[in-house]
Amino acid sequence: MLPIADAFEHDYRGCEILYGRGRASELSAILGDRGLDNALVVCGSNVGANDDLMDPIREGLGDRLAGVFDGTTPDKRVETAYDLLDKRAEVGADVLVAVGGGSSLDVARQATMLDVDGRDVADLRADAADGPDALGSLAPGTDPAIPLAVLPTTFAGADVSTGGSLVVLPADESPTGQPMTVSGDGAMPIVDLADPALFETTPKPVLAGSAMNGFDKGIETPYARDATPVSDATAIHGLRLLSDALPRVAGNRAGSEAAMDRAVVGALLVQLDRRISVIHAFGHGFARRYDVQQGTVHAIVAPHVLAYLFDEIDASRRALAAGLGVDVDGRGDEAVAEDVVEAVAAVRDALPVPGRLRDVPATDEEDLPAVAEYIADDWSMDRAPAGLDAAPEAIEGVLRATW
Repeated sequence: MLPIADAFEHDYRGCEILYGRGRASELSAILGDRGLDNALVVCGSNVGANDDLMDPIREGLGDRLAGVFDGTTPDKRVETAYDLLDKRAEVGADVLVAVGGGSSLDVARQATMLDVDGRDVADLRADAADGPDALGSLAPGTDPAIPLAVLPTTFAGADVSTGGSLVVLPADESPTGQPMTVSGDGAMPIVDLADPALFETTPKPVLAGSAMNGFDKGIETPYARDATPVSDATAIHGLRLLSDALPRVAGNRAGSEAAMDRAVVGALLVQLDRRISVIHAFGHGFARRYDVQQGTVHAIVAPHVLAYLFDEIDASRRALAAGLGVDVDGRGDEAVAEDVVEAVAAVRDALPVPGRLRDVPATDEEDLPAVAEYIADDWSMDRAPAGLDAAPEAIEGVLRATW
């Protein structure tokens, strides 16, 4: 078992990562040290109703708690972000504290960009109706005026990020026939407080749904076109922790506090210097066609995508083997690749997630050619490994193998 520190601090691109069990109790002091007095907690309704999670946060904030906005949803609609800004003005908050998974963290982050963008809902919808070029991004080149702190409770990896997008027009109103989204690339959160005790309040099915999304960041980084020894190091060490811990805390194996601690640290590590690539392109491709959680798609496709990559190129198979506990001594490349695929499939199969695309509601086999086109065109494919010719026809073959 790999040892980890009980607590640590790390500055990452201007975001102070604070890890440690029970550190939610420090929230008031953390914000006070930064001159912030009134916090608006941002979450979804399920999180807001989870007293096991919210009580430590309320107690940790104490008199600095100005209010709670529990209106975020997986839809991540732009209207929700404007509602959040209205609530922030109502309670006089000078900092947002986003709690939960990717939906809440993304909505809060993009609300800070809407605040400086200057357009209202009607403006954004009108621009979106004229197409992606007219819509553009939120306040390009501008930093937000509202600081954001994040307390993640899932493994999706939305905490150490400046990304996330909001739906401006649904597919049936969009000129492209796909949901029209907008985002802004602002500053990192000022604080990412990773408290394993908060993760333990998240229902296991929710943790499982996020697990492969985070896990795949570690898988993708070593084979990405722009990977570096530094990004490899954090990804491989994160995979070592996650491959053992995720089946225990989000799957069908017996868990423990120590396993959750390792899972949270592993999820942090695979985010640092991450290089999302081919697997995420598959997730994005399905998101353009269906309302489906990306972690579910990642779980299904990850072993098949790796097998496809290994058939075409090296794809850093021995680096991945080091992260997944696969023996490489005296073994050929093909044997190593097979065992890497099996190791990833074993993590997936230990989680309560689908193993086939046909098991995902609303998916249709007739849509696979169109989804393959979306995947081939996705921006994440810009980081595909050198030498990979990811034509839509080849991608469709991978999709049919997963069906």
